[in-house]
This record gives sequence, C-alpha cells and structure tokens, in this order.
Amino acid sequence: MTGQEKIDYLISSLDAVKTRLETGSVLTVGAVGYANIGGVINDDALADGIIAQSELDDYLQAKTLVLDHDYAIAENAEQLFMQEYAANMNSLTAAVDVLASATTTIMTAVEVMEVAATADTKPEQVELQGMLATDAYSIDSTEVSEYNDAVAAVEGYAQQAGAFMAAANNDELTATIDSYATQGNFMVGSYTAITYTQSIDEFVITWADSGFEGGFQGYLTPDMKSAADVYGAGEYINTYGGYPTQ
Repeated sequence: MTGQEKIDYLISSLDAVKTRLETGSVLTVGAVGYANIGGVINDDALADGIIAQSELDDYLQAKTLVLDHDYAIAENAEQLFMQEYAANMNSLTAAVDVLASATTTIMTAVEVMEVAATADTKPEQVELQGMLATDAYSIDSTEVSEYNDAVAAVEGYAQQAGAFMAAANNDELTATIDSYATQGNFMVGSYTAITYTQSIDEFVITWADSGFEGGFQGYLTPDMKSAADVYGAGEYINTYGGYPTQ
C-alpha cells in the first residue's frame, strides 16, 4: 500500500465515522422531538448512529499505517518538488504578513499627503507641521528598509514556490529526474540540497550521500511571468477574487 493509499484509507475510515455522527445527530433530534410529544421510539431506533467496532478497527488500522509511513522521503521528482513548493508557500505566507505590517506603517505616513493637499491656510499648515513632527506620520530609513526587505522576501518566496509547482507539473522534467535517479540507483527523496535560479532557468539538485549532483535547465521558460504579468494578475485577483488562468 502506497503512502497515498494509506491516506485514502484513513479518509474512508473517518468518513464512515462522520456519517455515523451526522446520522446520530439527526436521529437524536427526532428522538427528543418524539419524547416531547409522547412518541415511543422503537428499540434500536438510534442504532444507525452507533459507531461499529469494525469501523473503529478500520480507523485505528489506517491511523497506524499513516503514522508509520515515512512521508518525509519523496518517492519521485514530482513529490520532491511539491515538498519544496509547500515549504516555500509557508515562508511566503509569513513574508506577506510582514509586508502587510510594513505597508501599514508607511501608508499611515503617506496619508499625510491628503492633509497637505488641503493645507492652504495658516492653521492647517501648522497642523500639518505637527503631524510631520510625530513618528506615526513620518517615514524613516529603518521603515523603508523593512518595507523593501519584505517586498524582496515576497518576490523570492513567490518565485521559488511558483517554480517548484511548475516543475512538479512538468512531466518531461520529472521524468528526466526520475530516470537520473534510477540510473544512479538512489532515491530521489534523499536529496540534500536544491536550488533554482530563475535568470538561467536551472534547478541544481544534490544527492551528497550518493555522490550525485544534477543540473536541469530550460524546462520552465513557458511559465515565466514578467512584472507586467504580475501586476495584471494582481489587478485581476483584486477585481474578481480568483486566480488568473494563465
């Protein structure tokens, strides 16, 4: 049984338990309802809400199988890339949170622009001076540096996550790596390092314990997105709430 088959078995066993819970919930409402009006429910009327021993046994077996399986080791190149994709998406989520905070800090100061645009009297200009004298409405080099670093982090993690997802979906690339591992008689998931360089469209994967290292170049060219593409995608998502198809 493969690792995915074990997970599917776990899902199936939990679904059976879930069905019992949902059925039991509906039966309970009905039983209480009849009790309130003097309805006498039959013996075993709620039997369909009881979790059978065989269902519990299936769950416990599936749980053990999943817990005992080594999911950390990718069995093929597609799994390797998806592991790296997941890791970079986690980092991207954190980076976006940092960027949101940095953006809010500077945006507060930028909002002084609206006050400045209407400060055409002496009192309003004095008020503007007072705002600019406070930290909240001023921009300093540290804040700019934190914002710029956050933008760079989002770019980096987004690029890497996108590359690993594209690689996982590239049958030619994954087949090439799987074949390379088969010929070298080592497991793809035993890799010790992986890098992707967008400027030359190259993955470099190292299997140090097995003494192998391979460079795989030129597979993601059709998936490249320019700054204009990225901005357009951002506008599309902001407008329609969904991801662009290309």
